[in-house]
Amino acid sequence: MTVISRLRQAHRNTRLLFTISWFLLCFPLSCAGSAAAGQDFPLFPVISKNVQFWEKIYAVYSLKQAVIHDSEDLSRIYQIVSLVDLEAPGAQQQNSAIQKQACEKYRSILTKLADQTPSSPEEQRVAALFSGKNGRQEMALAAGNVRGQSGQKERFLSGVVTSGAYLTEIRNIFRSYGLPEELAYLPHVESSFNIKAYSRIGAAGLWQFTRETGKQYLTIDYTVDTRLDPIAATHAAAKYLAHSFRSLNSWPLAITSYNYGLGGMMRAVNEEGTYERIFTNYNKGYFKFASRNFYSEFLAARNVAKYLEKNTNSGSAPEAKYRYLNLPDYAHIKEISGHFGLPVAMIAELNPALRPPVISGEKLIPKGYTLRLPAGGKTNQLIASPPPSIFRNEQESSIYHLVRKGDTANSIARLHKISLKNLQQANNLDQFASIRLGQSLRIPGKADATADTNLKAKSNSTRINIHQNVMTKEALIAKKT
Repeated sequence: MTVISRLRQAHRNTRLLFTISWFLLCFPLSCAGSAAAGQDFPLFPVISKNVQFWEKIYAVYSLKQAVIHDSEDLSRIYQIVSLVDLEAPGAQQQNSAIQKQACEKYRSILTKLADQTPSSPEEQRVAALFSGKNGRQEMALAAGNVRGQSGQKERFLSGVVTSGAYLTEIRNIFRSYGLPEELAYLPHVESSFNIKAYSRIGAAGLWQFTRETGKQYLTIDYTVDTRLDPIAATHAAAKYLAHSFRSLNSWPLAITSYNYGLGGMMRAVNEEGTYERIFTNYNKGYFKFASRNFYSEFLAARNVAKYLEKNTNSGSAPEAKYRYLNLPDYAHIKEISGHFGLPVAMIAELNPALRPPVISGEKLIPKGYTLRLPAGGKTNQLIASPPPSIFRNEQESSIYHLVRKGDTANSIARLHKISLKNLQQANNLDQFASIRLGQSLRIPGKADATADTNLKAKSNSTRINIHQNVMTKEALIAKKT
């Protein structure tokens, strides 16, 4: 059975999901597994409600539901609202509006109840959630803590199925670094085991490294982004987590640092001391809802994933078997394709770290890159003796545009007949496509040989000949030196 068919079967397996939902509602997994939680990943009493909340988000509530709740006390659930199917046109905007309206409704109710007695069954139900002697004061504070959280049930189950292709190797990697193997469940929180995941802030891959952090451990350039390689990224995550644990001497703190940053966690430890005190009291900088709940989410994801692995009949993706070729020099992807008899699309799928310029042939696969190939067939024989003719001594040159007075990203994109989006992606420009005088911008899709034939126009804004603005990397280096 293919991975896709397994995913479809998992999505159709409503009986299993109903069973899990009933089990969690009656007997949360966090309670069932607390005795065996172990010393590495303790279930502190102060986070038990939070872990139970995230277990239900991952296993009970669907993508078509949003939980309207108190962000400080996750056991206070005000309402479960229905959302529009994510595949429907404009679903994101509609669902955002639905959640916003529901949150505003309960902010209004809580604000009213802080000064008045309940006057409707709905208000009575909300007031019953604050039964202490300081109920009205708590409701006044809670009015500022109303939050919506969409369910993740289907996405999480898909992630469990997909994880089967990587989980054994990821566990082995953590073991090789002397780290707890259960850290292999952290990608369920980060990316739902989607190796091609991108966040709004530019974090990428299975482990959701940002460019800034990723460059400390991985290769991120115009040809390769190893954040998207699940195995290379796992080695990077292991190094990061090992360093964090050495600095913090606590897995709850080290895991939280994966979201909040090591420096931030060290400041929090200096101020509060223990994880429990940080969770309860710390509220500085960017340590907000996401960071406070990150360790709880990890525990919940581990619990739910383990339960699904044992009880789901939808199976999991088969463990992938690969052979590896460390390239002694640069190679064109089409020549690799021809030698191994593999479609370029398959090579791209097996090597998600290779960026579009390499897949299109604009750039060569870089020297030293470890190419992943399917095991079996003639691969073993062909990988042992690749012909020297498929390798090249140098990378293909790129064309660069030197930003002059009057240039804008839009005018440069029009000048070189490329899209603004491609120019932004090739040069990691921000959402406003900001550029600066003297900046060297790579022109994607342009090779050095095309300079004389394609770049003879003049810039309308600067009236400078293109050959003064456009040059190869080698020429830029010479100019700067």
